[in-house]
Amino acid sequence: MSARSDRESCPHRPPCPGCPRFGVLGISDEALTALGELGRRDGITDVPVHELPAEGYRGRARLAVRGSSLRPVLGIFELGTHRVVDIPRCMVQHPLVNRVADALRRSIGATSTSVYSDTTHRGLVRYLQVVVERASNTAQVVVVCNADRVEPVAKLFEHLAGELGPALHSLYFNGQSERANHILGKQTCHVTGPEATCEVLGGARVFFPPDAFGQANLGGFERILARIRQHLDPDERTVELYAGVGAIGLGLLRRGNHVVMNEVAPGSLRGLALGVDALDDSARQRGRVVPGAAEDVLDDLPFDGAHVIVDPPRKGLHARVVQRLVDAKVTAVTYLSCGLPALLRDVDRLRDGGFECRSIDAYALFPFTEHVETLVTLRRR
Repeated sequence: MSARSDRESCPHRPPCPGCPRFGVLGISDEALTALGELGRRDGITDVPVHELPAEGYRGRARLAVRGSSLRPVLGIFELGTHRVVDIPRCMVQHPLVNRVADALRRSIGATSTSVYSDTTHRGLVRYLQVVVERASNTAQVVVVCNADRVEPVAKLFEHLAGELGPALHSLYFNGQSERANHILGKQTCHVTGPEATCEVLGGARVFFPPDAFGQANLGGFERILARIRQHLDPDERTVELYAGVGAIGLGLLRRGNHVVMNEVAPGSLRGLALGVDALDDSARQRGRVVPGAAEDVLDDLPFDGAHVIVDPPRKGLHARVVQRLVDAKVTAVTYLSCGLPALLRDVDRLRDGGFECRSIDAYALFPFTEHVETLVTLRRR
């Protein structure tokens, strides 16, 4: 059974839905049961659940901005509504995320900048994205606006930069003027600061442009990286699918592995290029990047004799990817999953194709939520 944490109160609950299991440690009993059944099929009798600190873990956040210029509200939507719950003292967000949100509240009021209305599709400021760079304790800030150019919010941006001062890493305008639920639009304008945050992961410098995917809990992710390294021989050739900005693969290159990394998203590919450029010559020569959707570039990837790492989106692996892993002479698959149903489906397919589970680790990467991050290593029977 899951245990209770010492922290039993939150000023934003209810109605904030962000921590549906608030105060309960670990992962859900349903997830633990499903992973236990998965392991028992291959003789794994224990699935460790790695507990992670809850307070201040979220160093990457997206907050909706609603209300009015006199009283802006920054937070997350109530379930099933367009009402935003203000969360100025959120305990799971990094303190700097809360500080940036407060600064934007003040700047909206000071400059009388309008905020977005879902009903009328009018108003300028729609969302705020904040990414904390840990080493400098500064924030990469993206303000998403119902506009196609930065000029209507120029005064807001100037005031916000002044409010944050040295805590500001970089500032971006993102234009999202469609009547749609997606947060970021296609147009991003760099206003000031470096082009990407930088984190040292696995001994390598890893760069995150504002439109690249990044883990919200980097401290927890580092524990997962350490576990992945335990499964890999430094002499083992590695193919990494869904590599993102290289948060896994760049560190393996620096360790001595030969790694071919595949990614499709433009923002992540830009970050990956920065990370490759930051490697020393010998590490750089051991790596190669193959851009494109994984299912479309399978013939360009050297699967035979390789240990394949996959970190797919929540929907899991494309059917063509699973089939290639089965058909090629892949020695092992390390699967990092953010979607448990897709993981269970894909592992069943790999087991039917001749693999068996050697280890399963569950991580409460986002405490107080239903989410479970799972790391499974499979090898040929």
